[in-house]
Amino acid sequence: MGDTITIIGPGLLGASLAKAVKQKGLFGQVKTWSRRKETRDKCVGQDWCDEVLETAEEAVAGAEFVVLCPPVQVIPGLLEQLTEHFAKGAIVTDVGSTKANICAAARQVLPKSVEFIGSHPMAGSEKTGLEHARADLFEGMACILTPTDSNSKDTIAKVDQFWQAVGMRTGQTSPEEHDRIVAAVSHLPHVLASVLSENLLHKPEGWNNYAGNGLRDTTRIAAGDPGLWRQIIADNVSPIEEMLEDFQTSLSNFQEALKERDFEKIEKILVDGKVHRDSLP
Repeated sequence: MGDTITIIGPGLLGASLAKAVKQKGLFGQVKTWSRRKETRDKCVGQDWCDEVLETAEEAVAGAEFVVLCPPVQVIPGLLEQLTEHFAKGAIVTDVGSTKANICAAARQVLPKSVEFIGSHPMAGSEKTGLEHARADLFEGMACILTPTDSNSKDTIAKVDQFWQAVGMRTGQTSPEEHDRIVAAVSHLPHVLASVLSENLLHKPEGWNNYAGNGLRDTTRIAAGDPGLWRQIIADNVSPIEEMLEDFQTSLSNFQEALKERDFEKIEKILVDGKVHRDSLP
């Protein structure tokens, strides 16, 4: 797809992406940079990384394709910091879990010679860090692109092609609609898993000895990085509030049916839940 790709922030997603790019031969050279020297040192000598740069400005210079993988609240400032250092004609995208604020920042600070298209690969793990990176992380998973009116059809096609080339199913929507979608299918589940775990934390300690796979499966994502998820939640407050209110209505319906011993209604809710679960890709 080109000579050089730069990946900023080689954590779980960034390093996994670099591995996939290398494995599939999508670019001639993979460059990377991390704000932490410890992480940069770990990248040196990795077979998925051709060059580790000391500054973000050096890392993006001359790169045709740049992927920003830091936490969501870092990306707007990074775009402003690098705006004069992106190569003319460069395509810039990201992997952030929210899009409205990031895309607005890109529109505000980037020159017309650089195109930004927001991307959200719906892939990841409760584990963090490049130590857990793997080339097949994106295989078969969904990726949401959030182009705007300022993006050319050719650039949209190239970004779409890139994510498909690493194994993803792609779709497109507006940045604002993206944030509502992920509030429902990603952020709300994480909040519920975390609140459930927090609630169980206050139960008698011995109860955990009787937990089965159901609890572990239900709360797996609660093991994610709390600092990272604080940023995601803070960047998407209104859509999450909307989805929480909707969920509270559903939970109240179940609670009311339980209070009235309406087990037919309860079974209907359970059946609908199974139907949706079975329909997931």
